Amino acid sequence: MASLHIGAGPIPRSSIIVAGVLDAVLVLSFAIIGRLSHGESLAGLGVTLWPFLGGLIIGWLLLRAWRHPRDIVWTGLGIWLATVAGGLLLRLASGQGVQLSFAIVTTIVLGLFLLGWRAIAALARRRPPQRMPSPA
Repeated sequence: MASLHIGAGPIPRSSIIVAGVLDAVLVLSFAIIGRLSHGESLAGLGVTLWPFLGGLIIGWLLLRAWRHPRDIVWTGLGIWLATVAGGLLLRLASGQGVQLSFAIVTTIVLGLFLLGWRAIAALARRRPPQRMPSPA
């Protein structure tokens, strides 16, 4: 399988793809949860989704997130902030409006989603493999 050699070692292309897809699915989940929690249909999901998906893509490109897709400190924080700021700015630019409470909830939920999976992945990488007991 092809890999990208950056920094300390190769990053499998599959890890980069999984990270990007996971980020996108979590942004999609955020939009779905938001619409459903306000009693809105999923028919207008694209209107809610596109600004934040745009912010996510901008973040991935600006940070070159494919270099360290699972890092929390630079990649995770940067993608989170780009997704929130880009999404809110794109909403404003498209006339969708942004209320303070929406901005606060957006920041918290996307932070939990985009940083949370990276924290879980970091914990999983640090945990030593479980040994099977040897037969007596």
